[in-house]
Amino acid sequence: MPEPTKRAVAFGVPARSEPRWPAALAILVAAGLNFALPARYSLGPTWLIPALVVAILVPVMIVAPRRLPHEAPWTQAAAFVNIGLVNLANVVSLALLIRTLVTNGKSVTGPELLISAVAIWITNVIVFALWYWELDRGGPDARLRAEHDPPDFLFPQMSVPGCAPSAWAPTFLDYLYVSWTNATAFSPTDTMPLTPFAKVLMLVQSAASLLTLAIVASRAVNILG
Repeated sequence: MPEPTKRAVAFGVPARSEPRWPAALAILVAAGLNFALPARYSLGPTWLIPALVVAILVPVMIVAPRRLPHEAPWTQAAAFVNIGLVNLANVVSLALLIRTLVTNGKSVTGPELLISAVAIWITNVIVFALWYWELDRGGPDARLRAEHDPPDFLFPQMSVPGCAPSAWAPTFLDYLYVSWTNATAFSPTDTMPLTPFAKVLMLVQSAASLLTLAIVASRAVNILG
C-alpha cells in the first residue's frame, strides 16, 4: 500500500483519492490555446508556454497520477507554477490585444479578433477553475482529510440534505462548472463564495471575462458599421 494511503488511514480518513487527469487535461487545453493566438498577442513564442506546461506536468503525472491526502508538497507547488504560467500568459495576451485595438485597431481583422477573444475567454474559464480546485479548503489533498479548512465555496450538495452522499466532496468538474457560470453570468449562480479570497477570485474572473466580451462587442460594432 502506498505510504500516503497508509498515513491517510492512520489519520482516520477513508481510502479516497481524486484523479489528476481532468485538471491535467484542462491545463493542456488552456496551454494549447496559445497556438490559436497570433504571435503579436503571445507571451514569447507561441510554443513556449505549452512546452513549459508539458515539461512540468509530465513528471507530476508519472509520480502522482492521483490526488491523495498528505501528498508531497512539491506536486502542489508544481501545479501552482503551471497554473500561474498559463494565467500570466493569458493576462499578457489580453493586455496586448487591448493595446493593439487602442493604438492600431484597423490592423485587427474580424476573424483575428474573434479567434483571439475566444481563446482568451476559454483560457480564463479553465485557469480560474484550476485556481478554485487547487485552493478551496487547502486543495484537493486537504479536502480528502477528515479535518480541513472551512470551505471557500458553498455548493448545493453541502446545504441540501440527501441530495449527495454524506462524504461528498467537490471534484474538478464542479469547479469548472462554477468557473463557466461565473464567466458567463458575471456573478455566482448556484455556488456561493464564502470567504474574501473566493469573492476576490470570482470578481477578478468576471471582470476579465466582461472585458474580453466587451472588446469583441465594441470591435464588432465598428466592423459592421
